[in-house]
Amino acid sequence: MSSLAGQPLHWWPAPAKLNLFLHVTGRRADGYHSLQTVFQLLDWGDEIALEVSEDPQVRRVSGPEGIAPADDLCVRAARALQAHAAVQQGVRIHLRKRIPTGGGLGGGSSDAATVLKVLNQLWDTRLSVAELAHLGLKLGSDVPVFVRGASSWAEGRGEELTPLDLPERWYLIIHPGVRVATASIFQAPELTRNSPLITIRAFSPGQYRNDFETPVRARFPAVAEALDWLGAQAPARLSGSGACLFAAFANAAQAERVAARVPEAWRCIVARGVNRSPLEDALRSDQVRVDP
Repeated sequence: MSSLAGQPLHWWPAPAKLNLFLHVTGRRADGYHSLQTVFQLLDWGDEIALEVSEDPQVRRVSGPEGIAPADDLCVRAARALQAHAAVQQGVRIHLRKRIPTGGGLGGGSSDAATVLKVLNQLWDTRLSVAELAHLGLKLGSDVPVFVRGASSWAEGRGEELTPLDLPERWYLIIHPGVRVATASIFQAPELTRNSPLITIRAFSPGQYRNDFETPVRARFPAVAEALDWLGAQAPARLSGSGACLFAAFANAAQAERVAARVPEAWRCIVARGVNRSPLEDALRSDQVRVDP
């Protein structure tokens, strides 16, 4: 399905995620932290178009101005797959960025996963999902869940995944306009690093916390203010290391009613939680969105 000059672009979904809870359970010998979390995939996110070229260059044609192409996980993912599979072709990458950078919604990781999975088809590299997930883990701890394409219970760095059948919920997500660097929050002295392990059977949505909330609240007053505001409407939680936060609702109408009252200074999104990534449906049915 390579694109030719002048033909419409095929846009592939790169969905966002939420962490329904996030516990830091210890330090690892490799320098990473051990985690327990639940990844909830959403039906909303970025979009990516890929034009295969016969020359071997990997180029980002469009994308976020604040991220240099060489640092963009889309570009890094394409180059990693190209090198791993000894691909002689190249690609032109178009990225429509909707997921806030530094928001804890997994935008860069999801973009990388979409590039890996779509180029695996377009370049005919024929890697298994497990091989793609392993390649993606070298790019970021959240990439494997997007490669595997299912809402999941996660342990280890976040790559030890067990798919979950989560109840359908609608989520109001607020971005208070700041960017949180995950590495800096991991270094916070007050971060809890010894949360007790729990089991999948013990997990109940809304019952557990996000260990990053305390250090993020202390360092980002805008996040603390938004958490307090949303918490007065419904139980609110940070996603990942922030800055985005969310609350769950039984249906879209409930979420939209609260969204209508969100202060104008904050960006808000209403999205539906899904158990299977929209990318999986697009890859299997070839129902990608095409520019008119």
